[in-house]
Amino acid sequence: MAALDGLPPLRDVIQRHGLDARKALGQNFLLDLNLTQKIARTAGALEEATVFEVGPGPGGLTRAILALGARKVIAIERDARCLPALAEIADHYPGRLEVVEGDALKTDFEALAPEGPIKIIANLPYNVGTQLLVNWLLPKAWPPFWQSLTLMFQKEVGERIVAGEDDDHYGRLGVLCGWRTEARMAFDVPPQAFTPPPKVTSTVVHLTPRRNPIPCAVADLEKVTQVAFGQRRKMLRQSLKPLGGERLLVKAGIDPARRAETLSVEEFCLLANSL
Repeated sequence: MAALDGLPPLRDVIQRHGLDARKALGQNFLLDLNLTQKIARTAGALEEATVFEVGPGPGGLTRAILALGARKVIAIERDARCLPALAEIADHYPGRLEVVEGDALKTDFEALAPEGPIKIIANLPYNVGTQLLVNWLLPKAWPPFWQSLTLMFQKEVGERIVAGEDDDHYGRLGVLCGWRTEARMAFDVPPQAFTPPPKVTSTVVHLTPRRNPIPCAVADLEKVTQVAFGQRRKMLRQSLKPLGGERLLVKAGIDPARRAETLSVEEFCLLANSL
């Protein structure tokens, strides 16, 4: 990256600013500069886009996104220790990096978004990644304000995101993602690419919004999936008893003897619309 953007190596930046990764913040710094560029490229062309990044830390991925031509990066960082390192990147790319100090879970991304295409690219902190994804999947209006999501998760979470029916990883998250997006796993990232190395393999997932998902009330779909997968090994007539059980299933035209993991996204929408 030094040859690409003229900034110091990330290890030097981390040492100079005393940026030890903190478990309480879900931090694992990605220092492999080939990988940060690969993640940024997975998001597609960036030249006309504003990119939101969550948890940039010392800025390795931030630098890759800017070096690949993003019009602007808006980085949300709650760790004040990282701000001086990010300020150095902002000075190197005048007017193209805006750093917002705060908690991403409490951030109104849509209110911060300027005109033009918006992409979200992030090595998400493990402890908040899934909740952030759900927040981006369930805005009040659809299509959403973002054009694509390119996000890193623990591989187990990535498998849940892309899973469909009859997959062991299929659950509430797979239904929500399959309902509103096209999702794919792009590539895995080994533990040794990070400092400190996590105990699990990570994976990069790329999601794009479906323009016309099946009409369905978000609250009803969440209710149905939560109850159905809460007792996933039981027949639906039993697991869905709190919502009407067999009566609801007959109304939706679904065999009450089936189990939650066998239902397609379309069938879950049928159930939600039958409530």
